[in-house]
Amino acid sequence: MTAREPEPQDPTERHPAPEFADQSQEPPGDTGEMSPRPDHGERTYRGCDRLADRRTVITGGDSGIGRAVALAFAREGADVLFTHLPEEADEAEETCRLVTEAGRRAVALPCDIRVEEECRRLTDRAVAEFGRVDVLVNNAAYQMAQPDGIEKITTEQFDRIVHTNLYGMFWLCRMMLPHIPAGGSIINTTSVQAYRPSPKLLDYAMTKGAIVTFTQGLAAQLAPEGIRVNAVAPGPVWTPLIPATMPDTSEFGAQSGLGRPAQPGEMARAYVFLASQDAGFVTAEILNATGGSALP
Repeated sequence: MTAREPEPQDPTERHPAPEFADQSQEPPGDTGEMSPRPDHGERTYRGCDRLADRRTVITGGDSGIGRAVALAFAREGADVLFTHLPEEADEAEETCRLVTEAGRRAVALPCDIRVEEECRRLTDRAVAEFGRVDVLVNNAAYQMAQPDGIEKITTEQFDRIVHTNLYGMFWLCRMMLPHIPAGGSIINTTSVQAYRPSPKLLDYAMTKGAIVTFTQGLAAQLAPEGIRVNAVAPGPVWTPLIPATMPDTSEFGAQSGLGRPAQPGEMARAYVFLASQDAGFVTAEILNATGGSALP
């Protein structure tokens, strides 16, 4: 029996905007303390075996977009190994629960992808667990808003952002490539910030622009090997990173065309599409899911 699609909803009213001006948290943030609580698709995502028996790796899968992608992949039939920081163990347990409830294997690995040797350990663990990697999702990222401009961006902050957002992605693509078979897929997470950088997120936006270039260049390199490389460029998404790195969430998402931030579960479908055979002729593409934010 085919599952029935829910009735169409007004996208401007589908999810509420953040309720309070001050939801500030210490990084990396806590899903349980957010209002409204992010929707990862727990009650709404319905799978149909588009990723049956795929072996997948997701960085930053403990919360936010990463958790939503892990849930969606599992409900589409994939096993999931995902990374999280050691201090995010509680969040990671919830992602594991969602994946195993979908009947798939979940492996949570504490891992700091800013460290090359940690990326090597992640690669070795993925191969030991799965034997191959059908889909690699480079999703882990870090940002820290600096409303006072470039003068307030310390070298320590800059290093953390560049190493998390770029070095880790580069190392993992290079290390996992020998274990990605023809027909496999790499999906990177960029951002609307790559096109419309916010002044207070200058260093973060810079890395997201680099991810666009890296995605397109690597796709051209790997196309002859039958490996597709694409990226998703979300607009504002309501994840723990937002209250943990932004001083005021009262207007967060209002700049999107739909007038609200996306929920993580709304992003997951883009990753499923790019990972599946539905996108078998799609490579070197940036799937913009910006909620109507104008792009150049």
